[in-house]
Amino acid sequence: MPGQPAVTRAELDARLTVELASVIAGARRRAVRDGDRQIDTAHLLHSLIETDPEVRAALGPGPRVARVLGYLVQRSIGYGLRWQGSVEDSGALPAVRGTGLGAPGWSPSAVAALEGALERALLRGANRVAGVDLLASLADDSDCRAVEVLRRAGVDAGRLGRRMEDV
Repeated sequence: MPGQPAVTRAELDARLTVELASVIAGARRRAVRDGDRQIDTAHLLHSLIETDPEVRAALGPGPRVARVLGYLVQRSIGYGLRWQGSVEDSGALPAVRGTGLGAPGWSPSAVAALEGALERALLRGANRVAGVDLLASLADDSDCRAVEVLRRAGVDAGRLGRRMEDV
């Protein structure tokens, strides 16, 4: 909430579900393996889909999950090459209060997504941030890489975000 102190790294770790901590670790490994300097929202989305059945279910029935994963896998062989060497910054960060995660290793948009997930969990009265919180936060940033991937795979991120309000 505005005016509150920033969340420290230790406080953040305590607020994540075990599954979401695993998602973040997976995104970090993916970024390193892909040769990227920072975890970005596409890394987070990829790890979320691979790890969290609720997130896969939220994307909807049919081949949608496979299409999204297909675009994410192409990141290192063509589709995402234009992202290499650049910092993802959708401009979402100034709207949130900052976790102190803006240290090397996180894109500004990924920090904003995690902040949004923290806010969402607080608003729904949850003690811990879940994968669906992060998915909803990603879907809310129409200029982030994760939403670009969703759009290219035929997922309406705006509609997804609205559906996630009920979860």
